[in-house]
Amino acid sequence: MPYAPQHADVATAELDSALRGGPFHVALRAAIAARGLPLQRVQHHLSRRGVKVGVTSLSYWQQGARRPQRPESLRAVRALEEILELPEESLIRLLADSGEGPSGLRPAARSYRSLVEASGVLDQLLAELDCPPDGGLHSLGHHERLRIGARRELAERESHHIVRAHRDGIDRFVAVHHGDRGAVPERMRVHALENCRTGRVRWHRDTGVLAAELLFDTRLRAGDTFLFRYGVEDGTAEASHEYVRGFDSPGGQYALQVCFDAAALPARCHRFAQHSAAAPRSGCQDLALSGRHRSVHLVEPRVRAGFLGIGWDWE
Repeated sequence: MPYAPQHADVATAELDSALRGGPFHVALRAAIAARGLPLQRVQHHLSRRGVKVGVTSLSYWQQGARRPQRPESLRAVRALEEILELPEESLIRLLADSGEGPSGLRPAARSYRSLVEASGVLDQLLAELDCPPDGGLHSLGHHERLRIGARRELAERESHHIVRAHRDGIDRFVAVHHGDRGAVPERMRVHALENCRTGRVRWHRDTGVLAAELLFDTRLRAGDTFLFRYGVEDGTAEASHEYVRGFDSPGGQYALQVCFDAAALPARCHRFAQHSAAAPRSGCQDLALSGRHRSVHLVEPRVRAGFLGIGWDWE
C-alpha cells in the first residue's frame, strides 16, 4: 500500500512522544498501534511468558479506564515492554511518574467508561431512587457543556435535554455524574436550571458517582416532548483528561463542548468514538481550540449505542 511507510512514520512519532510524556494509557495504545498487534495477539504473547491478562483488561489499560495495580499486572507491564519492543522500564516509569507506580497504584482518571466497573454501585444508587432501568424518556437532543478550571479540574458540567416520553406518567429524570480521580461527591452541588427542581441526591464516595433526581412540574403522557436543564458543580477532583458519554441505545443529536480556563490551556485536544467499553477507540480527530472562548466541541447528528468523547493532553 503506497501510504504504509508514511503511516508507520506517524505511528512511530506518536509512540516516541507518548513514551516521553505519557500518560501510561496513551503510550501503551501508541505502542500497540505502532507494532500493529491486535489485542488477542498481545494476550497470546503474554500467555507464552506465563502472564495471564484478559483482552478486556488490556483494552481498559490502553483506554485509561483501568490501570495495572496488582503484582501480576505489573509483571504483565514489564512483559509488554519486551513484546512491544520498548525500552526497559519505559511503561513502568510512566506509572511511577504519575504517582501510581508499584509502590501505590491508584485507579485511573474516572470517566463514563468507568461506570462499567462501578455498575453495581450505580445500580444500587438508582434502586435507592426507585429508578427503573428504562426511565420512560427517549432523547431527541442532548447538549453538554463542561468547564475546566484553572487547576485543570472539571469545575462544572451543564446538561440541556430535549426528550420525548414513550409512556404515560413520566415526571422526573435521574441524572448521573461520575467525577474524576479524587472526586468527593458529597461536596458536589446539583443545580436545577430550567423546567425542573432537584429531588433526592445519592452518592458513593469510593467511585465518585453521584445520582440526583430532577423533578418535572408536570406528568408527561406518551408522545409528549419536554425540555429541561441542570448543572453539576464539581471542582473536587484532580486534573481531568477527558470526558466520555455513553449511550445504551440510538438517539437524537448529541453535542459536547469543553471550555478551558485561560490559566490552564491544553496542548492538544481530540474527539473519539467507541462501540463498547472493551472495543478500541475509533474516529479519532484533532480538535482546534477556539481562540476567544478557549473551547472545543463535537456534534453527532444521531448517536448510536456506544461511547463518544473528547480527550485532551496537558503539557
